Order: sequence, then C-alpha cells, then structure tokens
Amino acid sequence: MNRGAPGAKSIQRVAIVAKIGPEEGGRVVGDVGDWLARRGIEVLHDSETASILGRDNGFERGTLPSDVDLVLTVGGDGTLLSVARTATPLGVPILGINFGSLGFLTELQPDEALEGLAAVLDGNYSVEERQTLRVRLLRDGNVACEYALLNDAVITKSALARMIVVEVRIDDERVATYTSDGLIVSTPTGSTAYNLSAGGPILDPRLRAFVIAPICPHTMTYRPLVVPGSVVVRLDMHTTDEAVYTTLDGQIGFPFENGDCLRIDEHPNPARLVRVAGHAFFAVLRRKLRWGER
Repeated sequence: MNRGAPGAKSIQRVAIVAKIGPEEGGRVVGDVGDWLARRGIEVLHDSETASILGRDNGFERGTLPSDVDLVLTVGGDGTLLSVARTATPLGVPILGINFGSLGFLTELQPDEALEGLAAVLDGNYSVEERQTLRVRLLRDGNVACEYALLNDAVITKSALARMIVVEVRIDDERVATYTSDGLIVSTPTGSTAYNLSAGGPILDPRLRAFVIAPICPHTMTYRPLVVPGSVVVRLDMHTTDEAVYTTLDGQIGFPFENGDCLRIDEHPNPARLVRVAGHAFFAVLRRKLRWGER
C-alpha cells in the first residue's frame, strides 16, 4: 500500500524501542531522537531506552502510547518482532534500523537512518502489509491467552523428552497425527526463520498462506505443508508423559499440556512495515542468505 500519495497521514508522534547493546546503538538512538525533535516531532521512548538516555518518562515495553503514528525500532529482527506483537493489533506502522546480525525485517542500516527518516516525513515511503498469525491457547475449553505473531508458533519437546504427538486439523478436517520433535506453523515472513532450518519452503511474503513443518519427524512420509491463509489450524496435544513447550516468535514461551489446543488463524490486522530503502525481497535473500549462489 503506497503511503507516498497526496493526503498521506503526517507523522507527529514517534515511539522508539531499542535494544542498546553496542555503544553505537545508544548514539544512534540519541541522534535520531534529537533529529526528529528538531523537526517538531514528539518522540517517546520505551522505559529501558529512556533509562539509558537518562530520562524517566519511558513507556512500558509491550505497550504503546496512544495516537502514535510510527514505531521506530533500533536493534535486530528480534526487536522488531517484539514490537510487532503490540503494534499489529493497533495498526501502527514499524520502521526498523538494523543493529542485528541478519536484518531480514529491518529496513535501514544506521548510516541510512536520517536520510530514510527524512523521506518518511516527506511522505516518500510505502507500507508493506505482512500476514500475521492469531494464536490462541485453549485450556479446559477456555482461551487462556492470545497473541498476534509475525513469524511463527512452535511446539517442541524439552531437552530430555522423547518424541511428542500432535494432531493437526485444518478447518476441523483431520490432516495427520505427527510424531516428531516438534511442529512449526509459520507465516510467509516466518518461512525464512525456524521453518527454513527445519527444511520447510521459502514463501514470498506477499502470499496469504501458512507453512506447517514438522521438526525431525519420526517417519519420512511427513513433509512440510503449505495451506491457504484463510483456514483455521488446530493443534491438539496427545503426549501424556513428556514435557512440551510452546514458543511464539522465539520470544514468548509456556508449557503445552496434554489436552491443550492451539487454534491458529490469520490475524485480522497485518503487520505494517515501512519501506523506504527499496530493498526487494529476493535481493535480500541473495544478500543475507547467499540464496541461489553456486
């Protein structure tokens, strides 16, 4: 969706969420914040970033202030993923500055940050909408928790557990009962994450689809499965005596107990990623993964 057209909403309030490890990270956050403030933009920081900058008015991580027009993440893909869980239900666009090792989702390198932000403030940018997962844990028939995820939901055994047994249903139709080390349900965006390591396919992020990929399955007849993004995926635990864990976007985890169910479908709100540098998806694959090289 192009936001550079006339009438695009002007940006007045920017929230900055950072993972400040290297000293350069703190410098970039300070420089970017000062640069925005000089242009009349109200800048807000999460509490951890505010503390590092010597301020005491930060908002709590996992929340966003009201009426924010843009969230700026300074860190790697993990920082952006954590922000997406909050920003996605609110429809707030995200622009990432990369300090991570890979940077599939982040848009700008530190030396591109001010030029990129200038283009955004001038309205010369686009917003790429990425499909997200709505994941609900059902326990005793009730929704125990619900999340909006940009990458994936993963069910895995603990370090000492034997193989686990998970039944998969799509729109109430039984697909299979997987005996494996675990199971991944990912978005097209998440297809280049754990799914790829488990032998799953790479999906173009413009698709509306899910990948269901077993982790080290008990039999070679199990293969990754791509299904439409319009379906409802249900995962039922049939393992009774092993420790099993659910991990969401690699950042949130909780035990997955016998009788529990994960209900996964497309979240009604996509993640909205600001694009200003013109990095095409397949160019990113070639650069970041050396994809297609001989």
